[in-house]
Amino acid sequence: MNAIEGFVPPDIIRTFAAFLEFCYIARRHIITEDSLEDLKAALQHFHQYRVVFSGTVRDNGLAGFSLPRQHSMVHYHDNIKNFGSPNGLCSSITESKHIAAVKRPWRRSSRYKALSQILKVNERLDKLTAAKADFTARGMLTNSPLVDAILGALSNDDRGDRDDNGPDSSEDDADDGNSGSGGGNGDDGNDADHGPVESEAIMNEVRLARDKGNYH
Repeated sequence: MNAIEGFVPPDIIRTFAAFLEFCYIARRHIITEDSLEDLKAALQHFHQYRVVFSGTVRDNGLAGFSLPRQHSMVHYHDNIKNFGSPNGLCSSITESKHIAAVKRPWRRSSRYKALSQILKVNERLDKLTAAKADFTARGMLTNSPLVDAILGALSNDDRGDRDDNGPDSSEDDADDGNSGSGGGNGDDGNDADHGPVESEAIMNEVRLARDKGNYH
């Protein structure tokens, strides 16, 4: 307030001070009976000094200025007693929730009697969110379950081949002998039969419905 002191009428500074005091009290995490009394006093001071904005140019240099969104302040005292501390709640939070809970589901609907469709979309989104939280807690979303299953199957197959052949199998001896011969048969690709193939795995397949024109 010191930055504007001396440049505006004193009642304007008092109005801003009372309004900020009201906001600081309302945003507390814990509000007691004494805090409610301080809130009521700050509101009374705000109503007392705000008349400076409705004065004439001759009185204070203002040509009638309307302060926006001040009516809701009179409901804070009773609503805090009934429902508890708003804890920093503001209209921007409800607007963002309105977008996610109403606007986007409405766009997904047929836009004819859309209320039941909007409720169904929200119900399914809530179930998906709960399932995701549960799967994450169980460690199921670290990797895709399909990827884990494929990698597990490939590693089991590779381990089974090594157990069957053994470290001193005749195939390994034959490979060692061929690698030492002059024929150059050591790189005949036998090692490619063991372990996963170095290529991009196809995780799924999508088939589109045929158009009517494709039927003969």
